[in-house]
Amino acid sequence: MSTWHSLPADEVLRKLASDRVHGLGTSEAQRRWQECGPNLLQEKPPKGPGRILWEQFTGAMVIVLLVAAVASIFLGEYRDALAILVIVALNAFLGFIQEYRAEKAMAALKKFAVPRERVLRDGRVQEIAAQELVPGDIFFLEAGDVVPADGRLLDTANLRVLEAILTGESVPVEKDSALTFPAGTPLGDRRNMVYKGTTVVFGRGVAVAVATGMRTELGRIAAMIQTVKAEPTPLQRRMAALGRTLGLVALVIVMTVTLLGILRGEDLETMFLTGVSLAVAAVPEGLPAVVTIALALGAQRMLRRRALIRKLPAVETLGSVTVICTDKTGTLTQNRVTVTTLALPARDAAEGLKFLDLSGGKATVPLPTAAYLLLSAGALCNDAVLTEEGGQLSYVGDPTEGALVVAAARLGYPKPELEKVLPRVAEIPFSSERKRMTTVHRVSGSYRNFPAELLGEEGRLSYVLFTKGAFDSLLQACSGVWVDGRVEPLDRWRERLEQGNEQLSQAGLRVLAVTFRSLAALPETVTEEVERGLIFLGLVGMLDPLRPEAKEAAETCRRAGIGLIMITGDHPVTALAIARELGLETRRVLTGYELDRLSLEELATVADEVAVYARVSPEHKLKIVEALKRKGHIVAMTGDGVNDAPALKKADIGVAMGITGTDVAKEAADMVLLDDNFATIVAAVEEGRVIYDNIRKFLKYLMTTNLSEILIIFAGILSGMPVPLAPLQILWVNLVTDGLPALALSVEPAERDVMRRPPLDPRASIFAGGLTIHIIWVGILMAAICLGTGYWFLRAGHPSWQTVLFTTLVLAQLAHVLAIRTGRASLFRAGLLSNPAAFGAVLLTIALQLAVVYFPVLQVVFRTTSLAPAELLLCFVLGSLIFWAVEVEKWLIRRRSRE
Repeated sequence: MSTWHSLPADEVLRKLASDRVHGLGTSEAQRRWQECGPNLLQEKPPKGPGRILWEQFTGAMVIVLLVAAVASIFLGEYRDALAILVIVALNAFLGFIQEYRAEKAMAALKKFAVPRERVLRDGRVQEIAAQELVPGDIFFLEAGDVVPADGRLLDTANLRVLEAILTGESVPVEKDSALTFPAGTPLGDRRNMVYKGTTVVFGRGVAVAVATGMRTELGRIAAMIQTVKAEPTPLQRRMAALGRTLGLVALVIVMTVTLLGILRGEDLETMFLTGVSLAVAAVPEGLPAVVTIALALGAQRMLRRRALIRKLPAVETLGSVTVICTDKTGTLTQNRVTVTTLALPARDAAEGLKFLDLSGGKATVPLPTAAYLLLSAGALCNDAVLTEEGGQLSYVGDPTEGALVVAAARLGYPKPELEKVLPRVAEIPFSSERKRMTTVHRVSGSYRNFPAELLGEEGRLSYVLFTKGAFDSLLQACSGVWVDGRVEPLDRWRERLEQGNEQLSQAGLRVLAVTFRSLAALPETVTEEVERGLIFLGLVGMLDPLRPEAKEAAETCRRAGIGLIMITGDHPVTALAIARELGLETRRVLTGYELDRLSLEELATVADEVAVYARVSPEHKLKIVEALKRKGHIVAMTGDGVNDAPALKKADIGVAMGITGTDVAKEAADMVLLDDNFATIVAAVEEGRVIYDNIRKFLKYLMTTNLSEILIIFAGILSGMPVPLAPLQILWVNLVTDGLPALALSVEPAERDVMRRPPLDPRASIFAGGLTIHIIWVGILMAAICLGTGYWFLRAGHPSWQTVLFTTLVLAQLAHVLAIRTGRASLFRAGLLSNPAAFGAVLLTIALQLAVVYFPVLQVVFRTTSLAPAELLLCFVLGSLIFWAVEVEKWLIRRRSRE
């Protein structure tokens, strides 16, 4: 960690062998440039398009699908083979596009480069290319500049720097070159330093470069982005494991069926074709298509809910999230500093101060005259400009000053009108030493019940002075307190004022004190001497308020078993106040300073106890994500700044802000919030859960039907029956049932309890939660019904025994797809037509099966015979038994849950 902030400016110059008057010499600067390299963020060579494309074909499931395609070609099923290859190509293309775009994250960092910079070299100010800046160079800063390198400040004049991209703190930081700080001070509190990529919003400064290029804080973040590897999503890991398992199963099926047939004396070619057909049936080649369709449709729904999905697998990952790490400013809060409380000295107040609530933008009770004076003083002693956008009051300038101007305007005291009767004639700007700002105004009239007391006896006073700033600073300059329209001595009020300030601070509010002083005449020179004998008006408490929907969204997270962690650059007291308002339960708050002293293992042990992290740096955010992942969590991380990019990329699901987010954050993220709203994340989690539910339903359906087909063949051969299903019949069942009915499950609407249950254990198999048991018992039941029906017709000497078995199997599988459309609720409660696609797919598949049974041309191809009406009705009745059996299973699950 850099410790330049702990050294005096002269000591920094000595260590860097630089000179405050002359700067570096040209030759020395060139030598350092050769040694340190250009002041640029270096990009790690990305993976080439060829390698990215090749990696798309190395997954276990893809390999199994390619084998299935070859087997289909061997069987002469060219259309089936073509369909499989199209699916593989589509998934490869989507994967290629996603990874190729992700590799561009580093390119966005280059946008922070500064093309030209003024530096002191050879005793004169020169303009050089920013990439030529070297450690030891003295450079100059003005309002609007982007800081070109990390620097130790040598001189400052009201310098304020917005460091949100590094710290997440939305309020500009007041800089002071004279200060020094302990070595372990968090980055956001190092007020004697400036950092590459941050923006100067006010004042001027001179700094000496202490780090350039990849050695800067921004460069360290760039390096972290490069070293963080994107990890597979839970679904990708589960699909890879499933693909390996099914590949092994397919191989065993081919060998076993072929061997059993040969031992029975069956024809080798027929048994081999049967084995390969079963192997193809065992592999759910429609799974990648269903996953892709489900994710794509989910991404479209999320876009309508203001969440843009950049990488399709992120949709499913959202559904598995166990912890959401969210920034405070702009995500949970409105990113708009607002005056929420006024504290006025009053004799009738039990605590000495009367606290007035302005959190709704308006007063909840009639305001006393002193409140209008307090707000007017805050608006006049102010450099922010009041504006109006779309009928909404806004401002241009510092957020804190803007909040004062807007608050006064909302209560009928707009700054432009105040300035007409109290024009500014002199000022003393804010400085970090004084921690206050003073303006002097000429009294030229009265305005809307403006307190007459301000003008003194008989209106003899001509000027009034307003001062606002830090409480401690102003209290030292006061001699009296304004109480109910008159001045009282400060001594009797000092303790009560201090208690009121402490009370507001403990509530997490940013507190400003406001004072005034009447002047009979304007001094020739307005100096700090006029800031004596001030009259204390009151305190103003400000807060970045919670978004209205944030609390409800946080409650939804709790009901859904999702942990919520707030990570912010703000002060711990402010962070804790927001957490309490949000209803966030936390046993402890960790600061960046404390995080530095914890190893990753130590942090992992306490991670579940901490819901608020304050004063954090980029490394801290990454460390928190890593600790949570070590605990087995699926982590969603939100962010908007450059500082968030490594953590966004490391998290299972990175969520960037679309409005306030930097390009770097958006490129590193999996999802972008178009409205920067925490509630949108929760809505996206719900969509993710729906999609994961639907993928599990598809697997439940497909693996059950495949198991039934395998059991029918094995049991039929072992019982001495002829081969129960011909190879093409197996492929037909595989085609029609793995087709539209299965795909229709991908658009199943959300179930009622989707956000009232905990997320699945991220370490659990995709078959967890009773899925395996369902597949086994329903597969066995389906095989028993179909094989038993076929065996009974065969023993009766009926020539259509195989067609009956074949048709009953198709109808049983269609009954199954209807039954599992809901996880626990009865289909009758959800509604048969709640998913029109599924209902239509079932009807179409029935029609196709009837065509195979009754059309002469297809009878020849599929070796079927026409069934009598009674036989067809029997097939429908026996097939429907699966539907009723699954409905009974769901009833039992609901009953157990109630008990």
